Amino acid sequence: MRIVFAGAPAFACPTLEALQAAGYPVIAVLTQPDRPAGRGRKLTPTPVKTLAVELGIPVHTPENGAFAERIVQEYHPDVVVVVAYGLILPASLLTIPRFGCLNIHASLLPRWRGAAPVARAIEAGDAQTGVTIMRLDAGLDTGPMLAHATTDIGPTDTALTLADRLARLGPETLLPVLNALHHGTSVPEVAQPAAGATYARKLRKEEGVIDWQREAIALDRQIRALTPWPEARTVIDGVATKICAARAVEIEREPAPGVVLQVKPDLLIGTGRGALCVTRLQAANGRAQATASFLQAHPLRPGDRIG
Repeated sequence: MRIVFAGAPAFACPTLEALQAAGYPVIAVLTQPDRPAGRGRKLTPTPVKTLAVELGIPVHTPENGAFAERIVQEYHPDVVVVVAYGLILPASLLTIPRFGCLNIHASLLPRWRGAAPVARAIEAGDAQTGVTIMRLDAGLDTGPMLAHATTDIGPTDTALTLADRLARLGPETLLPVLNALHHGTSVPEVAQPAAGATYARKLRKEEGVIDWQREAIALDRQIRALTPWPEARTVIDGVATKICAARAVEIEREPAPGVVLQVKPDLLIGTGRGALCVTRLQAANGRAQATASFLQAHPLRPGDRIG
């Protein structure tokens, strides 16, 4: 089976590795062009490009769908496997491979179609999420579904830990589909229902600002959903500070939002409902550290206001 792989972030790498290990050699990789990254703004390849080069797979970085289509035509693949590619493929490209274009989407479709399904599932307080193997069509994550697998969202899961788990679940779910297609076995396709469809809009940096008027449970989800990017942040002791880890706690009295309730043994900050127990903080240009260590340099007292 001739496979072209399209993907960009680290989330896609376990699938590329699994295809090679399972005896499905990838004949070409499509990924995003190198882009400036880090403080030095040095041109940096995507994780998928770095891995493909290590594996000796030809890499192409088309900047638009038309160029991507030309490349796929040149390789005549049986299937294109797509994982978080970040480039919309034209409808004419989808018909080139014999088995079409199969996408690993990081949600249980039709819930959380779109760019940020992992973060939005945590933010919404979903108890479960998963991966869906779907055949791409002209819509945005609207194609028929071939397989899915679920995983629970734990109370301490961040977008990073959950994405890592889904990245491994994706190829585990995809390979049986590819095996069936390879051996001529019919794979049932199920149309996505209209009911329950939601859209996972792209994350924006502004979403990281903590609004202490919100209830603690919502802030807990916000912090976990925005880890590792764009990260939740507030102002402590006049310093822009990232909240790296926290949990919602119930308290007997209604607190004043954004007011420090206690600093020992834990830092408790009042919210619109309940309190937030903050366990890790990171000052601007500093490193993430336990709250107790952070407070040695930025002391707080009960009654101080945050933000």
